[in-house]
Amino acid sequence: MSDDNQPKCPYMTTADGAPIARQHALTAGPRGPVLMQDVQLLEQMQHFNRERIPERIVHAKGSGAYGTFTVTHDITKYTKADIFSEIGKKTELFLRFSTVAGERGAADAERDVRGFSMKFYTNEGNWDLVGNNTPVFFIRDPYKFANFIHTQKRDPKTNLRNNDMQWDFWSQCPESLHQLTTLFSDRGIPKTLRHVNGYGSHTFSFINADNERVWCKFHFKTNQTIQNTMDDEAAKLIGGDRESNQRDLFESIERGDFPSWTMKVQIMTQEQADEFEASTGWNPFDLTKVWPHADFPLIEVGQMELNRNPENYHAEVEQVAFKPSNFVPGISSSPDKMLQARLMSYADAHLHRLGVNHHQIPVNAPRCPVMNTMRDGQAANAANYGGATNYWPSSRPDAVNPDEQFLDPAWDLGNAIVDRYDSTVDHDDFTQPGNLYRLFDDQERDRLTTRIAMGLGDARPEVQMRQLCHFFRCDPNYGARIATKLGIEIPKEMLQSSN
Repeated sequence: MSDDNQPKCPYMTTADGAPIARQHALTAGPRGPVLMQDVQLLEQMQHFNRERIPERIVHAKGSGAYGTFTVTHDITKYTKADIFSEIGKKTELFLRFSTVAGERGAADAERDVRGFSMKFYTNEGNWDLVGNNTPVFFIRDPYKFANFIHTQKRDPKTNLRNNDMQWDFWSQCPESLHQLTTLFSDRGIPKTLRHVNGYGSHTFSFINADNERVWCKFHFKTNQTIQNTMDDEAAKLIGGDRESNQRDLFESIERGDFPSWTMKVQIMTQEQADEFEASTGWNPFDLTKVWPHADFPLIEVGQMELNRNPENYHAEVEQVAFKPSNFVPGISSSPDKMLQARLMSYADAHLHRLGVNHHQIPVNAPRCPVMNTMRDGQAANAANYGGATNYWPSSRPDAVNPDEQFLDPAWDLGNAIVDRYDSTVDHDDFTQPGNLYRLFDDQERDRLTTRIAMGLGDARPEVQMRQLCHFFRCDPNYGARIATKLGIEIPKEMLQSSN
């Protein structure tokens, strides 16, 4: 990120600012050994050894850009968040797209979920919305997350991707069916990053000026239309350009073709949430479920545009740190179990990957004033707040105090009992993926089931049969098509109910 306030130096210096006269090793004679007093060389080698930081465990490969969010519709009856305070208000943001499963060197045109994460630099602090290009996810229980990611990575013995690992896990977690159907559909390989939707995916909460809470979901609809790449096209593309998506995004912004998205929200009151669960059996805070648009229509909020490329990929795209725990007054969390776990895990990952002062890296630093009593150590603000009061409560005139106008309303948990509840019990994991399958036309169904059969065919027979049972429960036709492509004979009575 360029800093206009940084003075321009007319010559090369050491990290501490001392001028460098010549960039050659200091030796005893032209062919002699290197001297330990060559502190310039030592500094360079020490820095070089530390140039690579740990890559992200998930979402390792990314592309990003700066942009603006502009409010076009009034939603202040739902939220007091300053970012939405008035029509026409503009807020700077940074958006990072990513692949999820692959390493940093993965090809852009691989079949994978795409990360869609935004950092809004609001007047009341940074708001991070860390989402994907899909409205649901594979699991609802955070205890399964690390295990799920292990199946997407490399086999510890062979160091190869292993379809049996993936399908073995999925076949024992039918909650994954909704996301699976999306991933193996035609939307599994986006043509470009400009042609995908984004979703907050989780259920969040809005809090208004009257301290009233409603539940909400965030949607970002691409204004470029959805466009996808078919499998044969993707294979050719990977052979010619592994950075096809990254290149397209960078070049489109450079030539002034700024991509944009329309932000929309769904709103649900607590009363509606209770009624929704009673009538459908679906938990409104379940990350594997969507809220039907017919019941909870999309409400337009504003326009998001990407209009400036980063100046330095490492400093900005690689070091940007998104935290679902970064909320601002008027936007908060929900009982979504996956979200609750992410509130900790992302912040902890940044401590490991970037260090304790990651929030001070320019791309992560808030644009509003910061003041707290946390001082000293590696995480200290550069100025360490000088001699300002560093404790609370305090009666000293320079003390900064909390302000209860930003207090969230209390949650009524009723007679909740703390326990390790089985996340597989009393859940309908089949209706929504079945509904999605039935939305596809016949050709889309054929491509979907072909892709699934290709991967599932590498799994053990018992895994195949277990997974097939799930597909049949979604829709008999769904299961029958895959079984046929796997060469598995299905009893006639089951096929009679398929179309």
